[in-house]
Amino acid sequence: MNLRPGKSPFLISCLAVLAICAIIAQAQSGRRKPNPPPAAPVPTPTPEPTPSPRPQFKETDISFILGADTLGFESFPLSYYDAALQGCADGLRGGSSAHVSISQEAMSRGEAIKKAKDQTKTYVVYMKFVLDDMARSVDDLELQFTVFAPETGKVVTFFSGYLGTKGKGPVIVGPRGSNGNGMYREELLKRAGEDAAARILKALHLDVPVMH
Repeated sequence: MNLRPGKSPFLISCLAVLAICAIIAQAQSGRRKPNPPPAAPVPTPTPEPTPSPRPQFKETDISFILGADTLGFESFPLSYYDAALQGCADGLRGGSSAHVSISQEAMSRGEAIKKAKDQTKTYVVYMKFVLDDMARSVDDLELQFTVFAPETGKVVTFFSGYLGTKGKGPVIVGPRGSNGNGMYREELLKRAGEDAAARILKALHLDVPVMH
């Protein structure tokens, strides 16, 4: 059966439209979906700087008893002994956690040894002033420090220093000044005691920072 001539162009147009739609649909179905852009990287937190380790503070249960031999042949003001002993005590306290006491009574060498033997953890620091025959004045005063160990009474360390410019010993407090009065000498003696304390702590390996 033949189609009518008027309907043929219309049918052809419909088929053409259907063919175009099919092509478009196939093209859209074959088109790949674009990949999404990569996510922004998550910022890594910056680690806090590691604090520097604090110095280890050395604690000790060691003690010191300080005493001076004020019964020698030479006669010196008691304030001289007090200044040197106080300087040594301050230096020991400032450089260690040790308990420090100053004997209020005169202490001979024999008494210092006996006292050390009676202790378990307490060192005895025996101090003596010496003014030899060649000394021209009290500015040539020599300070002698002896440290006795607890229980045994043996000498741990010994050293001496001079108040003036002799410089024979390892402790030189300062030059002889024109202002050689009592207060000036006492200040030098106190500094000599502080230097003695530093040497004692070094000899006992206690010369490290200490938290008080």
